[in-house]
Amino acid sequence: MPDRIYFILSAVLITLISLMVADLHADHICGDTNSDSALNISDAVWVMNYVFTSGAPPDPTGVGDCNCDAACNISDAIVIINYVFTDGYLPCDPDEDGSPDCDPDCPLIMDVDGNLYQTILIGEQCWMAENLKVTHYRNGDPLPNVTDAGAWNGLTSGAYCDYNNDDGQVEVYGRLYNWYALIDSRNIAPEGWHLPTDAEWKQLEMFLGMSQADADATGWRGTDEGGKLKEAGMVHWNSPNTGATNESGFTALPGGYRVNTGAFLNMGTYAYLWSSTESGAYTVWGRLLSSGVATIYRYADSKAAGFSVRCIRD
Repeated sequence: MPDRIYFILSAVLITLISLMVADLHADHICGDTNSDSALNISDAVWVMNYVFTSGAPPDPTGVGDCNCDAACNISDAIVIINYVFTDGYLPCDPDEDGSPDCDPDCPLIMDVDGNLYQTILIGEQCWMAENLKVTHYRNGDPLPNVTDAGAWNGLTSGAYCDYNNDDGQVEVYGRLYNWYALIDSRNIAPEGWHLPTDAEWKQLEMFLGMSQADADATGWRGTDEGGKLKEAGMVHWNSPNTGATNESGFTALPGGYRVNTGAFLNMGTYAYLWSSTESGAYTVWGRLLSSGVATIYRYADSKAAGFSVRCIRD
């Protein structure tokens, strides 16, 4: 009888926790790998079948990342087993602070170098919430780090650099890439991700409140959409960081710029972000955010310039 009561209480507890997690993630429950709206041993079995026997993957795969390490593997099955049978931590909350640390609808991602990136779901788009840092293509080929201004000038092949050639800036601001690195067939975006098109930038801007006419325009456009993208405060942005609320969770940072001639400019004042859409034979559409403006600048810049990169999920 005690065993029966234990299992009844366990089932009730699992149901209650499942409802709580469902409230946190309206679309999917972290750990519910078989999509039955509950967290139980069958979810651990699903993960093990996926990992060891080429079984069906969790759908979306983010629900299988129970320990927030940007992967679905045997450790996630262990998290589920520990949760169900030994009062282990709730999947997606490894620090047990009651707040989810990963989102099954827009999970942490890892690049080929092992860098982890926070992500954020904005409307129907899942964006990186940090600037790209990778130094290799997906196949392992190294991406050249071009430090010399003369060598950077006139490049027509992929390259990256750190602002002022200072790798101490990378952890916060990421790296700067010329456009050729981003369209190389070997890919620098994490698997399942890509460089946003100009149209995808417009979709984001309109979700934040910009009109279609403004989105299609050039120069400073909209009202407060840039402020909704910028990290709030002045830890990284220069004063006055006008209108910055980071309402979207995008956490744009002022990583500065490398001119196509090789000079570095404007860290702390401007965020320069690439799109994948060409505007001419030698230019590409990009986005600019400023510490002094709450709107978003759309313009064309040289393919040989160095911009920060935010990727979007396929």
